[in-house]
Amino acid sequence: MSTGFAAVPSAPCFRLTGARAPLCLVETGGLAADRDGLALIDIAVEGGRIASILPSGTEGLHDGPALDLDGGIVLPRLIDCHVHLDKGHIWPRQRNPDGSFMGALNSVMADREAHWSAADVRARMDFGLRCAFAHGTAALRTHIDSLGKQIDISWPVLAELRAEWAGRIAIQASPLFGIQFALDDAHVRDVVSAVRAHGDGIFGCVTYMIPELDAALDVIFHTAIENGFDLDFHVDETNDPAARSLEHIADAAIRHRFTGKILAGHCCSLALQQPEDEARIIAKVKEAGIAVVSLPMCNMYLQDRQPGRTPRWRGVTALHELKAAGVPVMIASDNTRDPFYAYGDLDLIEVLREGTRILQLDHAGSDWANTVARMPAAIMGLEGTGTLSPGGPADLVLTRARDWTEFFARPQADRTVLVSGRAIDTTLPDHRELDHLMGGRL
Repeated sequence: MSTGFAAVPSAPCFRLTGARAPLCLVETGGLAADRDGLALIDIAVEGGRIASILPSGTEGLHDGPALDLDGGIVLPRLIDCHVHLDKGHIWPRQRNPDGSFMGALNSVMADREAHWSAADVRARMDFGLRCAFAHGTAALRTHIDSLGKQIDISWPVLAELRAEWAGRIAIQASPLFGIQFALDDAHVRDVVSAVRAHGDGIFGCVTYMIPELDAALDVIFHTAIENGFDLDFHVDETNDPAARSLEHIADAAIRHRFTGKILAGHCCSLALQQPEDEARIIAKVKEAGIAVVSLPMCNMYLQDRQPGRTPRWRGVTALHELKAAGVPVMIASDNTRDPFYAYGDLDLIEVLREGTRILQLDHAGSDWANTVARMPAAIMGLEGTGTLSPGGPADLVLTRARDWTEFFARPQADRTVLVSGRAIDTTLPDHRELDHLMGGRL
């Protein structure tokens, strides 16, 4: 078993002493934070749950053995609110020919048509889940490509995996199809049927600036209201400032007086608006109650890529401005080893580290750990996850890093992951396990 500490006590009651935790993620009072926003605490664990969180050095309140973390940062297990398990790990057999968005889209379409049987999808999705679990993920939301025959293939597989992984990772799913298909009544019925049979009450699509955008959004919102669905959109994943479907989504939410949760992913073109347009759109997003997730690693890979030219921008949305306006913001993994992103491993510590660098979160407050924990847990409706809370599960990620510079300087490959107070095996699955699906294309 991989662990960066001496063995975590196996007793039903034990203490983790000398831990540092982001104060923004701790649900208890009376704690002071250092200049990094970290509080020095002791955590008592009883029967797989957190019994108490107290200032470090508090004596005599809990029995059992203790493990001194020597100032190491402790996080709750993290929440990945935007991934694509069904696309994952197809890169060896279907590369992106030029690294562009259209290259990715066309490559995935070709691979889906040729290879996405239930067995293929299941093997790759399960591999991704094992990676996420070993890295310390407690819950994730995956998008499921929902077009044609794939609807009847992938959604039952998703439901089976959700049941198999219950108690280890909570899995949600949202359908993915182009907004133009919202105008096809038969397609909408098929997707709604799949979501109702196998899903989690989440509906959505990819939006872009088609002439019928508002009419198609009316269908999406009517469908969500009629079925009691929340909504999840892929939005404006482009460097074209004319792409403003985020504003149309906000207008639709206000027009329909939508009361469910709405998550908008990417929103890249928002960062390229003129200041007055950006401010207007963000104000509407706030009024509509939309949350925004940025996908920093994937969008830095795809956006502003031109042959022979150094990219001029980072591809991410106006996350600081959204947060300052009171919009819930988060970051997530997105794609892994597929034509949309050739790398990645569903490791939210990597996402937080790289997101901090790409989005320059490091000189903008001390609560950005919320973006991979508290905020996605809230938008996904997962009470009791994404925070350290007395009475909550002892689902923890223990690291040796004592401050954020140590934390971000290394990948924390020696982290220890606790699920219900027990250290899990953090050995990652070998990519060779998927070789049989790649047709020798390595």
